[in-house]
Amino acid sequence: QVQLVESGGGLVQAGGSLRLSCAASGRTLSSYVMGWFCQAPGKGREFVAARGWYSLNTYYGDSVKGRFTISRDNAKNTVYLQMNSLKPEDTAAYYCAARKSAVSSRSVGYDYWGQGTQVTVSS
Repeated sequence: QVQLVESGGGLVQAGGSLRLSCAASGRTLSSYVMGWFCQAPGKGREFVAARGWYSLNTYYGDSVKGRFTISRDNAKNTVYLQMNSLKPEDTAAYYCAARKSAVSSRSVGYDYWGQGTQVTVSS
């Protein structure tokens, strides 16, 4: 089992930045793909970013390319999502997820999920 706990959400003005953290426990994540998804009220879960734990390859949703960065800290068993140049349309609950196979932008393929952290961007 893998437990994921997100933190770092909050209220920020448009153009500002936030860094979300996803702390993992239960087992090491060296064989896992880590992903970030977001869900706004009344909408489905949307792919934000993903990477293999030790991979240098990162993947991003079209709406966040050039603004968000996914990274990880091996020692802390933690994945981060650095969010820059935030826009009001980025307002959503953000979820961290893990899966054991190839990188995917589809939420249905992820086995473990955190409880989510809310990001609100004011205009």
